[in-house]
Amino acid sequence: MLNVFLYSRPNCHLCEQAEADLRLLQEAIPHKLTVVDIDSDAGLKEALALEIPVVEAGPFRLKAPFGRAELQATLGAAADRQAQLERINDKAYRASVARAQQITRADRLSFWISRHYLLMLNIFLLLYFGLPFLGPVFKRVGWDGPAEVIYQMYKPLCHQWSFRSWFLFGKQAYYPHEKANIPDVITFEEATGITDENDPARIQARLFEGNAWMGYKVALCQRDEATWGAMFLFGIIYALSGRRIPKLHWMLWLFIGLGPVGLDGFSQLLSQIPSDFIHSILPYRESTPLLRTITGFLFGWMTAWFTIPLMEETMAESRRILAKKFAVLKA
Repeated sequence: MLNVFLYSRPNCHLCEQAEADLRLLQEAIPHKLTVVDIDSDAGLKEALALEIPVVEAGPFRLKAPFGRAELQATLGAAADRQAQLERINDKAYRASVARAQQITRADRLSFWISRHYLLMLNIFLLLYFGLPFLGPVFKRVGWDGPAEVIYQMYKPLCHQWSFRSWFLFGKQAYYPHEKANIPDVITFEEATGITDENDPARIQARLFEGNAWMGYKVALCQRDEATWGAMFLFGIIYALSGRRIPKLHWMLWLFIGLGPVGLDGFSQLLSQIPSDFIHSILPYRESTPLLRTITGFLFGWMTAWFTIPLMEETMAESRRILAKKFAVLKA
């Protein structure tokens, strides 16, 4: 039998009229009618609030305004299509029918994820950018073992150069490379005696975790912390907005998100290649904590703005499909 879905809400005159017309058509075009209240799901409400009543029959869809004649034509086309698929015994059609006749654990898991993905994402982002701060906290209280676990865990994910990291509980919040030319601060070289000359591969700068005077470094660098922190902040704001922030155009992500971080990071990287030709074009430069933070934040914020609303579109569609399936099988 043909499955027909009517998306409606209470106290909607047009919805009530559409339901009455569909029930009158059941004798002429047999179908199973499932009425879905869009107020039962935030995604459905957001997507269909201005379009109800909406009727779906197979691949065909009607949205208000429509009358009984349009309903009859749509149901007739859907019934003819279903009958044709059944006559030719289409394999894909049979498989889809079989899947639609039972609610599996995968369906329930998918539905749960589609509803709670944003919470899981925000928890992940909080842990990812928050745990590195526990490294210096543990070092401060003498828990060197747990601190080392955190530093080692993030080592494959970040260069961890101390002169590009934040420090807690010490003389300064950062100890920049002397080539950054930041006035009135103690440089990393002055504080540690570690220089590019005696540490050309910067291994010591990576392994150095701090001391009681300098404080202890955060396990992620300044730019990474700004990036992941901005993504978490956008995720929280997106959740508080009711997931209503529209997706960002890719051009804005490219120019505002990727452009500044690429310019700052790659110009720094290229300028530090030991080549007279490159230095004649691009003088040696070392970025500053402020620039790393600003460009990292812009990249993280714009990336989250670009990707999270796209994720929501996909998850909302999954919720809608599974809600239809659950409604049919529970009816």
